[in-house]
Formats: sequence, C-alpha cells, structure tokens
Amino acid sequence: MKKRWHISEPDISIVNEIRSALHCQPSIAAILANRNIRSVKEAKQFLSDSLKDIRLPHTIKDMDKAVRRIYDAINKSQKILIFGDYDADGITATAVLYDFIKQTDVDVSYHIPHRISEGYGLKKNHISDIAVPNGIELIITVDCGSGSHDAVELANSKNIDIIITDHHNIFKPYPNAVAIINPKREDCSAGFEMLAGVGVAFYLVAALRMHLRDEGFWTKRKEPNLKRYCDLVALGTIADVVPLHKENRILTNAGLEVLNTGNRIGLRSLVKAAGNNGTAIVSEDIAFRLAPRINAAGRIGHANTAFELILSGKQHQATRLAETLNKMNIDRQDIEQQMLEDIFVRLDENPEFLKGHTLVLSDDAWHEGVLGIVASRLAERFYRPVVLISTANGIGKGSARSIPGIDLYRLFKSCEDDLEAFGGHAMAAGLTINKKDINCFCSNFDKAAEKSLFQCTLVPKIEIDFELNLKEISPLLMDQLEMLQPFGEGNREPLFMARNIHVVSSDIVGKAHRRMKLSHNAKSDGHGINAIYFNVDPEKAEARFYEKIAFHLRWNRWNGNKSLQIIVEET
Repeated sequence: MKKRWHISEPDISIVNEIRSALHCQPSIAAILANRNIRSVKEAKQFLSDSLKDIRLPHTIKDMDKAVRRIYDAINKSQKILIFGDYDADGITATAVLYDFIKQTDVDVSYHIPHRISEGYGLKKNHISDIAVPNGIELIITVDCGSGSHDAVELANSKNIDIIITDHHNIFKPYPNAVAIINPKREDCSAGFEMLAGVGVAFYLVAALRMHLRDEGFWTKRKEPNLKRYCDLVALGTIADVVPLHKENRILTNAGLEVLNTGNRIGLRSLVKAAGNNGTAIVSEDIAFRLAPRINAAGRIGHANTAFELILSGKQHQATRLAETLNKMNIDRQDIEQQMLEDIFVRLDENPEFLKGHTLVLSDDAWHEGVLGIVASRLAERFYRPVVLISTANGIGKGSARSIPGIDLYRLFKSCEDDLEAFGGHAMAAGLTINKKDINCFCSNFDKAAEKSLFQCTLVPKIEIDFELNLKEISPLLMDQLEMLQPFGEGNREPLFMARNIHVVSSDIVGKAHRRMKLSHNAKSDGHGINAIYFNVDPEKAEARFYEKIAFHLRWNRWNGNKSLQIIVEET
C-alpha cells in the first residue's frame, strides 16, 4: 500500500534553544521538539526524570478509601483475593499487588481467569464459586472490574468487599464497590489517565506502603523496596502500549534498569529463552521478545504459567516455565499464521469485503486467543479498523484493532444495541455479540467509522523526524539518540530520511533479510554504512539505488563489540 511521507517541521526557535542549551546534534533537538517538548526546561526534565520525580498517589480518587480498607483487612487477618486479567498488563499487575500484600503476612491468594472458559473481568460466578467457598472477605481487582456491576452487587450481598483498580474506560453509574481506583473516572482529576493497569496497581502499593509506615507497621518487619517492582511495571506498561509519558516513562526507565540486573530469576530465564545474547535489554526487547511470551500463556494456555514464572524463586522451575512459554509462543505464531492465510484466501475470493471503511470477519473455528494479534496485522496491512469474531457455540467473542484517528471504543458505543458487551480503548477493544447480530453490527460499525474519517484518512502516513545526510551519522549521534530511550507509544523510535542512496553491496541473510552497505556515492569502492532491510522478497531484483529511504539508527551489538547500523523501514 502506497504511504504518505511527512517530514516533521518543528518550531525552529525551540529547536535552536534546545540545541544550544543541551549542546546536542540538530536532529536530537528536532526530535525533542517533535515530541511536544516546548522548552529547554522540559527537554532537561525529559532526559533526567527519575523515580524521585514521580507524583504522589494520594490525589487519585478513592486511593485513601482503598488503603484504609486493605489496612483493616491486614489488621483483622482477613482473607484477600487479588483478581487479575490474562494479558501481560494484568499478569504483572497481579504479581505486583500479590507479592507486596504477601509480605504483610496476611492470607492472600490470586485468581486470573481463563481467557476462553471464563472470559474477561470479574463475574458473578467468581463470587459464588471462588470467593464464598474460600471465605474471602476482600477482593481487589487489577486491570479489570470497571464494568463488573453484577459481580459487585452479589459480593455485597455476601458481605464481601471489593476494591476495583483499573485503567479501562469507565462510565457512570459506577459499580457499588468500596473503592474504584481508575484514573479515567470523570471525577478523578489526578492526571494519571495514561497509566497501564500495572501502573495503577503500583500506585496502590506505594500508597499502602506509605500508610503502613505511618502506622508503624514496618517496625517489626523489613519495609519492601518498591523499585524492585519496576521491572514488572515496565513489562506491563510497554506490553499494553500506553504512552511513555511522565510516570510511565520514569517507571519504565527504572524498570529497564532493574531488569538488566537479572535479579528476578523468572524474567532472567525468560530473557535467555527468548534468545537474548547477553546485550542490554531495551524497550524493544520487552515489546517483541518478553511481552509476546508472557501473553502467549493467556492466549494458548493459562496465564497462571506466566504468573508463576514471574514470582518463581527457584532456577529449575523458572527454566522449565520459560521453556513452556517459549513453546506456547511458537504455537501461537503457528495458529496466527494459519489464520492469516485463511483470511487472505477469503479476501481474495471476496474482494468486496475490502470496499468499506472497516473489515469485520467471523468464523466458528477461530482461536479466541490470537484474534487481537491477527486483527492488528490486518489493520496495519489494510489500514482500517478490523474486528475479528470467533463464533463458537453461537456466541461471538471478538477483538478489534484500529488506526490513528478512529476511536474503537466510541465506535462500539455507537453500535451498543448490536452488542452483548464491549470494552477497551481507542486502538484496541473487545466485544461479545450474538451470532445473528453480526451482519447488522458490520453495517452499523462501517457507517460509524465513515463519520470518523474526517479525523484521518485510510492511507497510512510515515512520520519522518529529521532528514539526514549519511555523513552526519556518527557514534556521537547514536549515543545521544540512546538518551531518548525508552522508545514506545508516545515516544516512538526516531525515524530518519535520506535521499539519493546508492547500494554499494547487498546480499540476503536468513530467509528474507537484505544486508547492505549504503552510500551517497556510487563509487565508494565498497565502503558505506551497514544497513539491514528486514522481511524483503528475496526473489525480487535487488535495488542498486533508492531515491529515498526511511530508517532507524541503532547500535549493532555482538560479542562485546558494537557498530552503527541503519534499519531500513521504507523505500
């Protein structure tokens, strides 16, 4: 699909101010300005923020209520249940809260539902089948619960209190819980709307630790160091693709530092199983190596496998669980690839499916666990909102992914008469639908999307941060680029453009990766900058010249050495 190339044009006065104050390369100053940094003060803060700069948790609505109720449960030795979600954000959030509360010596357990047999969120059967028989007196949800009205009412009737911690969209009337810690509440002005579920759980732990300190609780036991949970916060935050701004950026930076110490046996084993060759772990490793393996547990098997790995204290157990997650991830990839191939065949046979503004498909045989991943691949390929629905047993369970400018949650809201239930965010959401209502939903969903198209266009755009001459690429520039990490949602890895590029040498490595040396000079006698172009068609004739390329810059680290490398994204 043809893409629009857009070169950012930041305010030149801001760029010059930042460049002069920081003594940085022009491209670095431009990138900072492109990230909505409008002053030297903001730029310095962006580059130097640390844990001491995070805002206190007490401004979050209901935080004080939650802390007092948990403290009461600890004092009375009541049984507490942590109820989580089966994705990486929910698993890490469950682990953070469970591990912290366990250190108070109270009787705490956890439950993460099975994606297919139980579905998302706290339900009435969890109260009647788990909480009541086990004498639970307090349930704390993480990364879920904002829509669990019926479950909360049943719990109240059984004298079981519920504290909800979540970060998904929430609307009045709220569940009748003891406390609802959700920064997206319209009556919460704390400014933490971008936290992931694990970030909300971390803030609850921070507030609880402070309250316990005030009550003299830690005089008889060691007070936990919360920084050691930051690796889990980083993992869940990056996996859930929330913006790496403010606290998210600070906690992720701290988390990468903790992760690189290798102190957590489970994650150290997972890093090894994922094929890390001993180099420093960066946000990209979490996004493409660790998070998919954590998520694979909830998609293919049970999320408990990932939870047990995270908190494992024994090397032999951690190694076994990491290998299990690795196998689950391979199985997930195979299922995903087969599903994609089936969909491409269907689209070839029914080209009219791509004539609308959206793509909605359903099938009785699709595996629920990979719907979201496949929807994401299709949304990227066809650049439109995609909804995939598994319709086993007559009930459709679907996952959706969108494109910038089209808010999935709002689209679902406009189609709620067609749906049994729905939830999620602007870019990713889920739904439950009766099989007979899918056609009607498909039509209404497409009409709703059409009304949103004024915000965007169905042609993907490449956002270029800065145009570089290859001669400007240097170790100094690369070192300064690394200061902008961690990269992710809201702080994407800088994308550069260069023109009139000659391919000095080229060969295929692996199955479909083109390794090249690039130069502005056609007669460079074999000298040039190393480059790699991933996932090319090896049968396609190799280009000897590019009018322009879009690329990332990275250090290529191997066996203790490092060299500059261009990662070609578009030509």
